[in-house]
Amino acid sequence: MERYDVVILGGGLVGLTLGIALSGHGVKTAIVDPADPVDTTAAGFDGRVSAISSTSYAMLKAIGVAQHLDGKGCPIDRIWVSDGLEPGALDFVPDADDGLMGTMFPNRDLRIALARTAAEADNLTFYQPDRATTVDRSSDGVTLTLQNGATICTPLLVAAEGRNSPTREAAGIRTTRWQYSHTAMVTAIDHDVPHANTAYEIFYVGGPFALLPMQPGTRSAVVWTVPTNQAPAMLKLSERAWLAEAQKRMGGFLGDIRLAGPRSSYPLGFHHAARITDTRLALVGDSAHAIHPIAGQGLNLGFRDVAALVEVLVEGMRLGLDPGDAQLLARYQRWRGLDALMTSVAMDGLVRLFDIPGKLPSLVRRAGLAAVQCTPMLKGRFMAEARGQSGALPRLLAGERV
Repeated sequence: MERYDVVILGGGLVGLTLGIALSGHGVKTAIVDPADPVDTTAAGFDGRVSAISSTSYAMLKAIGVAQHLDGKGCPIDRIWVSDGLEPGALDFVPDADDGLMGTMFPNRDLRIALARTAAEADNLTFYQPDRATTVDRSSDGVTLTLQNGATICTPLLVAAEGRNSPTREAAGIRTTRWQYSHTAMVTAIDHDVPHANTAYEIFYVGGPFALLPMQPGTRSAVVWTVPTNQAPAMLKLSERAWLAEAQKRMGGFLGDIRLAGPRSSYPLGFHHAARITDTRLALVGDSAHAIHPIAGQGLNLGFRDVAALVEVLVEGMRLGLDPGDAQLLARYQRWRGLDALMTSVAMDGLVRLFDIPGKLPSLVRRAGLAAVQCTPMLKGRFMAEARGQSGALPRLLAGERV
């Protein structure tokens, strides 16, 4: 029977980042994931892009992932938020000495960079494609039987399995959840006018229309939120008709547009776990919380889980505690529970505010945007959220070694 300090169920963006970060501190770690790694890095596996905050990127740099991302991302120098194409937009432009608000990366490039870093790790073992057929978790430890017949044990199990985490459900951890009545259509477009490293979030009655800067300067990712009952018809539109509808929402400010990638769609939902720990168990990423992509904070929230859990475990192990010690899990719960809840509730509130139909709510939204634009304290708070710099940060998010 092979023994590991930590076993992670799930090798997605968050699970793989956690495995790399722990292994870099000499923590013997195993990742069990049912997906074939050849499939997860294939061109058509995930066409989405992610806004990586400056603090999240500092962590990726600290654990050796950023070296594989050189030239892959596009900096976000400006964020433009508006109610339709009406005046009164909220314009986020950092001062020259403030640094980047974030960087856009295709998810596929993030997966490839993580995979390359993981291949170089000394203390990281993969069981992939594989899955746990039985999990015996008690106060003494965790024993897993894998589909390949192997048996492994660990003092701490981490669930990084995504929104529908079977480990979370088996632990009896309650979640607050609901589906939004919207679907996100995702693709990429080329346009004649350079995006100038600007991310646009344009709100309409049917849902937000986001344009996110990609490399080169005349390519942007599109995240177009539409009512779920309209999504099938929108996806069936011909390329020409779809582009015409997209151009209506853009008002032509980027010139002529052309599709630069396949169109896909994703249902949008919310969930938040009542707690993120149990006996010798910790939840990270979407296993713990999933939010609307309206502000691009979902993956960054998962990276904050990673940084906090790594700091808690490494410091505890230096004191002679085993990784599954109840004291360490309680500290992780306290550290991440409140931040994750506040971010989740704030994003849900923003979704509901901009989802109210009618002329009066639209006027209220415009007044609110103008108020934030004119109030340095409020604007500064929004800028801090975009960079991921709010609250007490784990050292990894500051680019430091734990």
